[in-house]
Amino acid sequence: MKRVRFRDPAGAVRTGEWTANGVVFGGQTYDFDEVDVLPPSEPSKIVCVGRNYARHAEERGEDLPDRPLLFLKPPNALAGHGDTVTLPAGKDSIEHEAELAVVIGEQCRNVAEDDAMDVVAGYTCLNDVSNRDDQRREQNWVRGKAFDGAAPVGPVLATPDEVPDDASVELRVNGETRQDSALDRQIFSVPELVAEITTYMTLEPGDVIATGTPEGVGPLTDGDSVAVEIEGVGTLEHSVRQP
Repeated sequence: MKRVRFRDPAGAVRTGEWTANGVVFGGQTYDFDEVDVLPPSEPSKIVCVGRNYARHAEERGEDLPDRPLLFLKPPNALAGHGDTVTLPAGKDSIEHEAELAVVIGEQCRNVAEDDAMDVVAGYTCLNDVSNRDDQRREQNWVRGKAFDGAAPVGPVLATPDEVPDDASVELRVNGETRQDSALDRQIFSVPELVAEITTYMTLEPGDVIATGTPEGVGPLTDGDSVAVEIEGVGTLEHSVRQP
């Protein structure tokens, strides 16, 4: 079952089931155009992983990490399925990054790798929208990674058993495939990431781990439509505008 958070026609926030025929809640099926799809959780933080695919490190001319490279996106970066993300004005290089996102199901700290999946509520899609102009100039990447809307996520929360270990990860811009890879090409697995992150910080229910992007990152420009598709999850769609 794929769970979806949405706002119904009366404005109430609900959690229902995403089906081929629409969104189901309380015995009623809503057409997709009747509801506003919301991010699948309300995280206190989004913990992101850099360089978790060897070919992405290669395309950026960077060495492979010997431990997960971590940075944060705050809640203001969250955007949902169907949203239009406003990109920072006056920037020449803003890029897409398709990623598997892990949603945490319970408060946790110092989780052993063997127990990591016990704290995972499910998987979803995420686009780590990145402002390279500023990212190249700063070490903590606040301007580069934490601007409003820099983390579109959704549309659903799929249980891990629905997502194959070698699930495909694809990103399309205006229908053109830009990124095409698979989860089994990650350097650090989901259990490894959960164990490493919780060594340093407490994760809360709804927190998100963005597990890194494969090769093929590329530019976004005003008016682009983006689709991030992960096998077993579905397709996150959003557009961008640049003032």
